[in-house]
Amino acid sequence: MDVLIVEPEKAPRMANITGDLNSLQQVVGGYIEAVYPYDDPVAIVCHEEGKLIGLPLNRKLEDYDIIAGTFIVCGLGEEDFDSLTPELAEKYREKFADPEIFMKMGSRIVAIPIKPKNELHMAKPKQKSIEPEL
Repeated sequence: MDVLIVEPEKAPRMANITGDLNSLQQVVGGYIEAVYPYDDPVAIVCHEEGKLIGLPLNRKLEDYDIIAGTFIVCGLGEEDFDSLTPELAEKYREKFADPEIFMKMGSRIVAIPIKPKNELHMAKPKQKSIEPEL
């Protein structure tokens, strides 16, 4: 099934996984938990104990929670998880495009967008001077 994988400090990426319990657990790194925070037919599949075991904070989940560790955005079939439609894949790729770091400010935790670590930034090579030596 086609899913969106969202890792801490990285841009989301599409992947094709088998969709069985083992493959879901491999992606998130342990026992899975599914949450359904959106009206769209999608699920967020994450590590059930991500915060408890200290996985890195990843993205805010609306205004009420933060997901820790790698998570999957997948579609919902009639009885199980399913592939994301191309439209939903693009919608959630854009939604989670910017990685976030988190800071405590008073009694609130604030999400601050950062540049993804997996973006390639190629430095321009320095050009040698072609002036003749005297």
